[in-house]
Amino acid sequence: MLEKFKYKIKKVPGIILRHLEYRSDRRAKCDYSVKIEQRALFNYYQHAIYNGMRWKLSDVGFRIYSQFEEDGILLYIFAAIGAHNKTFVDIGSSDGINSNCANLAINFGWHGLFIDGNKNSINRGRSFYGSHQDTFLYPPEFIHAFIMQENINDIIRESGFTGIIDLVSIDIDGNDYWVWDALSVIEPRVVIVETNIRFGLNSIVVPYNKDYSHPRKHPYSGASPVAMAKLAERKGYRLVGAINYGFNSIYIKNGIAEDIFPKISVESILSHPLNAERLKQFELIKDWDYIRV
Repeated sequence: MLEKFKYKIKKVPGIILRHLEYRSDRRAKCDYSVKIEQRALFNYYQHAIYNGMRWKLSDVGFRIYSQFEEDGILLYIFAAIGAHNKTFVDIGSSDGINSNCANLAINFGWHGLFIDGNKNSINRGRSFYGSHQDTFLYPPEFIHAFIMQENINDIIRESGFTGIIDLVSIDIDGNDYWVWDALSVIEPRVVIVETNIRFGLNSIVVPYNKDYSHPRKHPYSGASPVAMAKLAERKGYRLVGAINYGFNSIYIKNGIAEDIFPKISVESILSHPLNAERLKQFELIKDWDYIRV
């Protein structure tokens, strides 16, 4: 009887996840049923985790506002570890709508900061959150700034965010490694950061250039997944997963739910066939200038 019950428990999330994906496409992002279904899934995860159930991060992903399956992964992670203050900082946020943090802000009542170098994107985000029924009374903060090692801590501090927060997302198409390395004014419990999977298992980083803006002409930018995992370890974090394509990697602060989210290898997040195709591009730039870490 118990085994039959466990089987049913494992089946329920898949049904809900598929329905969330369907609702997101069919009724758009602001359908209130999406909020209700996610909250039900969140509560279900909490109850199931308390009773010893576990899921792979690769099995819980879905998108509502995120570009890939980060929304579902984050829902599961925070159901497991809880929230300290429901606060986030999104570095390289664009308009904050197609964001790893948007779903938490809109459907779970989180507050945070969106930072981006595109003024039009920032204005679009302010308008969206300022008029959305779930956020207009207390919208997230938006800062228009070109993000560098030299200014990231001042930007965040002057916006009123310091100390322990729940989530940082970094996606600036180039200096992600160096910006996270410099980040000290906040202490996120969870970090999502983009890596360059074209670099494979080489432990390399493109040298820092404070004026760098991603030209989208060649794959010479960023840091390898190996290099980013080493940086994470130095800062007191462990790699726990990634989106299925591998390039957006996820880290949790050491000491938080290590029994639920143990450290995993970099190799384990690079199993998608896309990685083998991208790695071929490295042959064209393997002799370019890198810092080995």
